[in-house]
Amino acid sequence: MNGSELFLYGFIAVVAVPLIRRVVLFLKVPHYNADQVAEKISSGESVILLDVRTNGERRRGSVPGSLHIPLHELATRIRELDPHRNKEIVVYCQTGSRSIPATARLAKAGFRAANLKGGMAEWNFRNL
Repeated sequence: MNGSELFLYGFIAVVAVPLIRRVVLFLKVPHYNADQVAEKISSGESVILLDVRTNGERRRGSVPGSLHIPLHELATRIRELDPHRNKEIVVYCQTGSRSIPATARLAKAGFRAANLKGGMAEWNFRNL
């Protein structure tokens, strides 16, 4: 194997591995659109919304009644969600990209978790 082939394989690994990981995570977790989540809430279904955005993003608005644990704190604060193990946790961020790994982390920890597709941007777009 020459240097250019090695570089090409290395480049592919650096680009492809994170992309493949995202696709696998996306496929592993359930997803709801904003209307489905709003319906769950209005029907009285026992669902918890978890905002994994930063504090600054949260100050600009959030889904009323949602809990807040920024994604970078989720690993150390996940026990705070233990009282909600009997409920479905719908995770959201700004656009849906950070909530997918958060949802997968919750599922791996034994929670019933789903992702809000499109995140807060979609929620606001739908005027919910």
